[in-house]
Amino acid sequence: MSPLKRRFRFTPLHLAGWLFADMLLVLALVSMGDRGDPLAAQAEARPSKPAVVKPSPEPSPTPTGPRSVARKPVKVRLTAAVGDTTRMVKQLRAATARYEEREAAFVLTFGQAQEPGAGQAYARDVNKALRKARPDMFTDATTRDFWSDGPSGSADLEIYFYTR
Repeated sequence: MSPLKRRFRFTPLHLAGWLFADMLLVLALVSMGDRGDPLAAQAEARPSKPAVVKPSPEPSPTPTGPRSVARKPVKVRLTAAVGDTTRMVKQLRAATARYEEREAAFVLTFGQAQEPGAGQAYARDVNKALRKARPDMFTDATTRDFWSDGPSGSADLEIYFYTR
């Protein structure tokens, strides 16, 4: 017998994993199909009454369920010298004035500099200034400091607000 024929000999052990996976899938489908519809069982148990149309309740003023985040960010361009927190705060207040009643979920800040460390440090300073500019808007917001190549003293922000 040649070594080629010995190496490719079929054994049922090779199919054991696939057989197990297929059996597990069949059992999962059977168990899901075996479950009845609990709402249908409740409807059958109740005696039928003539249909009474009730007016729909007024929508609640506060939304129920989890909050979601807007897909489209508000983009802000900030230009201030490194360490000039006063100017940063002033520009951030002006840029976010139209969104005063909203709450930010997270902010991505891209600090520009020639080196990554300096850019991230600038972005970190801008994110600290956010909380000084609008404490109610950015108190619980998650911020991330990024670097982008460019002249020092500017940053691009992407602010993602919660939906209303």
